[in-house]
Amino acid sequence: MRRTPARRPTMKDIARRAGVSESAVSFALNGRPGVSDATRERVRQVAEQLGWQPSTAARALSGEGAATVGLVLARPARTLGVESFFLQLVSGVQEVLADRRLGLLFQMAEDIDAECAVYRRWWAERRVDGLLVVDPRADDPRPALLDELGLPAVVIGAPDGDGGTHGAISTLWADDTGAMASIVGHLHALGHRRVTHVAGLPELAHTRRRMACLRTEAERRGLPDVTSVTTDYSDAQGAEATRRLLSGPQPPTAIVYDNDVMAVAGLAVAAEHGVSVPGELSIVAWDDSVLCRSTHPALTALTRDTPAFGRQAAHLLTALLAGEPPTRVQAPTPRLTTRESTSRA
Repeated sequence: MRRTPARRPTMKDIARRAGVSESAVSFALNGRPGVSDATRERVRQVAEQLGWQPSTAARALSGEGAATVGLVLARPARTLGVESFFLQLVSGVQEVLADRRLGLLFQMAEDIDAECAVYRRWWAERRVDGLLVVDPRADDPRPALLDELGLPAVVIGAPDGDGGTHGAISTLWADDTGAMASIVGHLHALGHRRVTHVAGLPELAHTRRRMACLRTEAERRGLPDVTSVTTDYSDAQGAEATRRLLSGPQPPTAIVYDNDVMAVAGLAVAAEHGVSVPGELSIVAWDDSVLCRSTHPALTALTRDTPAFGRQAAHLLTALLAGEPPTRVQAPTPRLTTRESTSRA
């Protein structure tokens, strides 16, 4: 038997129950003058009893906002379900948004141009009040576009040296350079001289920072054979890169992976090749997770409070939506947690 959908309470229902006009209900619920304090309080009590909530579509049409913020991810869709970083980031974001009764509108995009097209459509449709922007790039077109559209945004992981101002845009980032330096220092102290970095997408600013820091630290410490190879962050490409490296004439004695998923895939490939970890190969993962702690051996990894990182980004965005000026915030540098996957070369 088909059930009749529950009917949402309306302003007319509130007016009937409170014994006032619909216009008085509108004034009371929207904080406008025209009704007494007693009437305003009675209307609000009745609205709460009936479970009434304002329509986000109506709010958008009236210019009061959509009560929603947007997040677009221009990465291969297959990488999202296995990488814990974004899931933890979004969980932190959602904690803050839920507390403020804001929704999160999420969408995948094929590339940066498609992402910009989504921003334009959301702006035209009044779908979002602000944006969380991830994966900054060199010569990134998104800040200028958001400035043009007038959309408040928080850029997570802003490029080094990006001192320009773009309207209501705040930035939040962690010190990738300092984090990579701590990894290289750890491996150098263990006697490793052939180190390879299995990096993420080459167009991303943080990938370039990590690769540049690796080269700088290698030169400073006199490491003769240090390289980076780029991937799409997936376990498949992480595994394939590891196979090529271990099959070469001079395989590395240590590999640094740009996420936990690729590091675990690399550990499996080492086992396939009969390469002992850490006896013959040391492995470091960029982001710590339950995967890193559950493998044998457990993986040395960079540790940070990713949900807290997400909460901080959301707080910066809600501050912008409240009319506060944009700001630039540096999060704590991830710390290296050493486990059984690294040892002396």
